[in-house]
Amino acid sequence: MPLTDAAIRNARPREKTHILYDEKGLHLEISPNGGKWFRLKYRYNKKLRRISLGTYPEVTLAEARASRDEARKLIAKGIDPSAHRKAQKAAALTSAANSFEVVANEWLAVRSPSKAASFLTKKRSALERDVFPFIGNRPISEIKAPELLKVLRRIEGREALETAHRTRTLFGQIFRYAISAGLCDSDPSRDLRGALQSVKESKENHFAAVTTPEKLAPILRAFDLYKGTLTVCCALRLMPLVVVRPYELRSMEWKDVDLDATEWRYLVTKTNTEHVVPLSTQAVAILNEVKPLTGRGRFVFPSARGGERPMSDNALLVAMRTLGIPKDVTTGHGFRASFRTMGDEILGFRVDLLEHQLAHRVKDALGAAYNRTKFLAKDI
Repeated sequence: MPLTDAAIRNARPREKTHILYDEKGLHLEISPNGGKWFRLKYRYNKKLRRISLGTYPEVTLAEARASRDEARKLIAKGIDPSAHRKAQKAAALTSAANSFEVVANEWLAVRSPSKAASFLTKKRSALERDVFPFIGNRPISEIKAPELLKVLRRIEGREALETAHRTRTLFGQIFRYAISAGLCDSDPSRDLRGALQSVKESKENHFAAVTTPEKLAPILRAFDLYKGTLTVCCALRLMPLVVVRPYELRSMEWKDVDLDATEWRYLVTKTNTEHVVPLSTQAVAILNEVKPLTGRGRFVFPSARGGERPMSDNALLVAMRTLGIPKDVTTGHGFRASFRTMGDEILGFRVDLLEHQLAHRVKDALGAAYNRTKFLAKDI
């Protein structure tokens, strides 16, 4: 009689391994220590063979029967199920060894002797942030141009056009290395020429920004009324108060924030310099509001998918669009332009100090870089 779940569940071990038979070669082996193994006995090229189909209860009787039926279909086609399984495992190991992430890291290792550590760190960070989460585990030989374009469109979506173009160039370098190593036959990034928005053409309207108090006020009021998650609400309201680059805001870490000194100090990766952001009373209040929720973690504004990475690059953009603030009115980066323009034209602050607070490279009349902290205590 065929096996039943009850018979399997109630079967007890004996001094020696014993067998309960099902149908069409499927049977259950029960070892003296109580282990229960589904196995399939079959003939291939006139030889008796046997393969394991898993252990009970991890594999149910119904699943074991389905695996048996798949194996019998292979036999009917002249394929040995055991050899087929070994081939699949070998293919999986080969795919993992030749994944995009593995090959990209090999390429970085090959270039490391001739490149500065900062170059390698920047490239690896870009890959880990924008590429590996999406195609890192894909076999490099199977990746096609549309997959790469989808990755680049995500970067374009946060209005980082130069980064998108640099990433396309990075793709080309990695694929050319893979071709030379015999891991793939072609470079799909070549087919993406002209597919991205031109950085030069976008300069006129890139990073749209409002430049008058009358236009800025309703945007700030809208931020206060946003009904999203607490982390997005706080990040949205903090953004125009600190006027840092959107990525720097999203990746803000608690270890860099001193609420008692009302300062946020971090390393600007673009210029490799330490930057100090004075925190206003309003900024401190926002950080104190979100601290009970995220203060035990690394990031002030962690990803909704887990605290080990920062908030999504689209989170703030989506929030602004939800509030009815279109892309051609202002962007996350646009608040930096608002600060620069109104600080100069309306509030009359020194231009060099405004540029300094935007973490741009600023030099004095003698060509020396400004000390990035010496103006903090001054009444400007």
